[in-house]
Amino acid sequence: MKPFAIICAILLTASFNITAQEKIDLYQGNIPNSKKSHIQETSGGFIKGVTIPKLEIYLPEKDKANGCAIIVVPGGGYSGLTYQGEGVRTAKELAKTGITAFVLKYRLPDDSTMIDKKIGPLQDAQEAIKSIRENASKWGIDPARVGLMGFSAGGHLASIVATRFQETLIENKEGTSLRPDFLILVYPVTSMQDNLTHMDSRNALLGKNPSKDLIDKYSSELQVTEKTPPSYITQAGDDRLVDVDNSIVFYESLRHKNVPAEMHLYPRGGHGFVLSKPADEWISPLLLWMKNSKFINK
Repeated sequence: MKPFAIICAILLTASFNITAQEKIDLYQGNIPNSKKSHIQETSGGFIKGVTIPKLEIYLPEKDKANGCAIIVVPGGGYSGLTYQGEGVRTAKELAKTGITAFVLKYRLPDDSTMIDKKIGPLQDAQEAIKSIRENASKWGIDPARVGLMGFSAGGHLASIVATRFQETLIENKEGTSLRPDFLILVYPVTSMQDNLTHMDSRNALLGKNPSKDLIDKYSSELQVTEKTPPSYITQAGDDRLVDVDNSIVFYESLRHKNVPAEMHLYPRGGHGFVLSKPADEWISPLLLWMKNSKFINK
């Protein structure tokens, strides 16, 4: 075999070890809160029109697996999913460290595909936690170490799941816990308040004229309790799309409720910095927090 071919074979083998995956439908039966439509899902790095939610699974090498699982929730302003850059890329990096990563392809709020568009994404995230916990042994996961990582508007979804987990919006006859064991927010939208929110995300999820009660209900900083899971937050101070006060206010709410939390603010990087920063630069401090918090042990 020629040297170039040997190198290619090695690279392909290494890639397979990192990217070996499985894609599964999130719901095994009827999809709740859905209605028939002609909406077609697009493909590529930024996905729109999701009507059939799925989980894409990235398994670590067996000798590196540490039993921890993270559900990766890409952002996109609730109008699409930055699926490759925030979802798949992140999942691959997490799998390298021994974490089993699940990319959540969730439904985007749309009156033409849902009976109530406000709860569709939340239902899908709850179902993901439920499914992973109930099938933990299949993937070698500790069901008590299942976390949620959300980017941008995906961070809003993750924070709502973590603060309103007692509000069950899916069928859950087994009574499986829908509370993530830990929460990771990356340049997140956390608030729906006028002075904080990313307005395009709010309009997509709640409509253009939501009531004050609805705005408060979907403002995660107002929903934090002592039972909110331990949280890690990171954002850049020069973010011009989502005000960094979203992270700061949410952190303050956690602190006042005595919820263990850690926040890393970069002076520069803008919104979507994971698409340009070397992965190790922002993932390394996260992994240290996870080790110190006993969510990973090797």
